[in-house]
Amino acid sequence: GMFSELKFPVPWGHVAAKAWGPSGGHPVLCLHGWLDNANTFDKLIPLLPRGYYYVAMDFSGHGLSSHRPAGCAYHFLDYVTDVRRVAAALQWRRFTVIGHSMAFHSLFISPQFCFLYPEMVDKLILLESLGFLLAPEDTEAWLKSKRRVIDRLLSLEAQQQPPKARSPEAALQRLLEANSHLTAEGGAILLQRGATETPLG
Repeated sequence: GMFSELKFPVPWGHVAAKAWGPSGGHPVLCLHGWLDNANTFDKLIPLLPRGYYYVAMDFSGHGLSSHRPAGCAYHFLDYVTDVRRVAAALQWRRFTVIGHSMAFHSLFISPQFCFLYPEMVDKLILLESLGFLLAPEDTEAWLKSKRRVIDRLLSLEAQQQPPKARSPEAALQRLLEANSHLTAEGGAILLQRGATETPLG
């Protein structure tokens, strides 16, 4: 069926997604499995009920989404955070999640998201999944700490200002104020490598 391409900005580029159905319909987020991408849902979506708004995202480093910067490991929590970013970009408060899981690694992402953000998910539909394992006594602390990490990261990203341009003298002044142990000469040496010339200074 007909679909549209979506792009959501993230700090290292963008997360890509495909969308089917009316944008006013009940939202359904479709999450692909290991080494897979949004096209995994091409054959399934036409068979699902009409009137829903299906969005299948490409996780970072998959499909048309940007890769994370070199040297960044793809931790499952980063994928959960990608889901949170996409939900925020779409301004979805409550939606259905369809997870396609073919490996232990990706198996975690959909249930993990629902587990961390139960208030955002009305239904979880898992295709080819093994369920979710975590001892009940561990869950509360785990949830709290993981949510805190993601929330802090997103609020930091939301506050990011473009870098300020300062004159070399002002930059040196600022550096010396912040680091009382530095000499002016030492500060100047650090700035050579730690500052970038821009058209504004």
